[in-house]
Amino acid sequence: MNQVNSVGNYAGGYNPNYVNPYGNSGQGNQWDRSGRRTSWQQGSFPVENFQTYTSPFGYRRRGGSVEFHKGLDLAAPKGSYIRSWWAGRVIRVSDGGLCGTAITIQSGAWEHTYCHMMGRVATWQGRRYLSDLDGGLRIFQGQTVTTGMRVGRVGMTGRTTGPHLHWGIKYGKDWIDPALVLRAMYQQQARN
Repeated sequence: MNQVNSVGNYAGGYNPNYVNPYGNSGQGNQWDRSGRRTSWQQGSFPVENFQTYTSPFGYRRRGGSVEFHKGLDLAAPKGSYIRSWWAGRVIRVSDGGLCGTAITIQSGAWEHTYCHMMGRVATWQGRRYLSDLDGGLRIFQGQTVTTGMRVGRVGMTGRTTGPHLHWGIKYGKDWIDPALVLRAMYQQQARN
C-alpha cells in the first residue's frame, strides 16, 4: 500500500496514481481514474458531536520515531455516533490491534475505515458483525449501508489517548487525506 500525503507524495516520491478530491479543476468533484465525475454533495460528516481535529493525516512524530498516520482523528465525546461518509457495503469488521474495534465500508473504488469504536466483533450464524448493544447497533459484514447511517460510536479501543474517531480513506490502493475530502465536499455543498 502506498502512503500518500495531502499533496500526492508518498514515501517513495511522487505518486502518479494519486487522485485529488478537488479534481483537475479544483471545483470539489469526485473524479475516478477513468475521468468520470460524481458529486460530493451526498457525503456525510462522519461523527456527531464533533469537537476538534486532534491529529492530521501524514507523517508525525510519536515518541522517538516518525510514523505515517493514515487518517484524520476527530475528537468527540465517548458514545457519540459515527455515521457512514458514503453509501456502500461493509467489507470488514474487526477488533484488536492499533485500530481497536473498527469497520471498513467500500463505496466503489473508495474504502473508508472507522476506528476506536465502542463495542466488539461477534459472530451469529457464521456471520461476523459489530455489536454495540448499548448504542443499539449491530452492523454485519456484507451489509449495505446508506450515507449518514449510524455505523458505530466513538470509543477508546486500540491505541488511543482519548475518545476520538480515526477516519481513514483509500481510493484504490492509495491513502487519501480525509481533510481534503471534507474540504471538497463542503465547498461543493456550500455552492448549492
